[in-house]
Amino acid sequence: MSELFHKIGFIGAGNMGQAMIGALIKSKSCATSDLFVCDIVKKQTDTLKKTYGITVLPDNGAVIGACDVIIFAVKPQSVEQVLSDLKASSVFKELSGKKIFISIAAGTSIRKFERYIYDAIGDDKKRQMPILRVMPNTPALVLSGMSGLCANAFATAEDVQIAKKILSAMGKVIECQESDMDAVTAVSGSGPAYCFYLAEAMIEAAVNLGLSPENAAEMTIATLKGAMILLENQSISASELRKKVTSPGGTTEAAITVLDDNSVKQIIIQAVTAAAQRSKELSR
Repeated sequence: MSELFHKIGFIGAGNMGQAMIGALIKSKSCATSDLFVCDIVKKQTDTLKKTYGITVLPDNGAVIGACDVIIFAVKPQSVEQVLSDLKASSVFKELSGKKIFISIAAGTSIRKFERYIYDAIGDDKKRQMPILRVMPNTPALVLSGMSGLCANAFATAEDVQIAKKILSAMGKVIECQESDMDAVTAVSGSGPAYCFYLAEAMIEAAVNLGLSPENAAEMTIATLKGAMILLENQSISASELRKKVTSPGGTTEAAITVLDDNSVKQIIIQAVTAAAQRSKELSR
């Protein structure tokens, strides 16, 4: 039995939109008949219709009209054009009943959505159209995502819970303030790339030491995966776990000494901080 009794519409059917749709269906959180989508790339909507049997609608306005929850899953650079077109069609002014708007467009503030959706409407109607912002990450594609969620002043606790249920289908979710979203983007949104970067280096080192590329990749992936599972399931910090592996005078200490001598930890902190700063610049 499905957990969500809402019609959910997706404006945009890129990788993350497809991941969310697949997760909702696979987790049985939502009935296929309650999912709708529209995208200018027909190939993407055709694939979703063929794979899951969801309904493809002719335009974005139709998605908003048909659904209770509308997820903007378009690229950040397309957000303003999509919102501008919807505003020009007067779809927001003509809406009746409750509509929950959720954006997963990276670096796009709630304020930007409010400028278009709330133009020339009163607070009573705004309460019927809460806006929430989400920062997911790519492991959502394999149902291991981490999402940060914030909401505007017109969203109720129930609205937030509905969004959490949708996001929980593809992984974990934490509720935060919008002022935290640059940090969420830097740590979680961009975070998978840091892990892949480390994996690249470990694989290259293993190959240089004589392992085959296949064995190097398998060993690196299994090691990183196992280490993260261990960290997740232990009640001690990453620092303490690292110390437990680092025997005095041993092989791990030799490696950690090189990392410390080259200020790798400080460089990683600088890198994450730079990502947060760039997120802040993009959301202006």
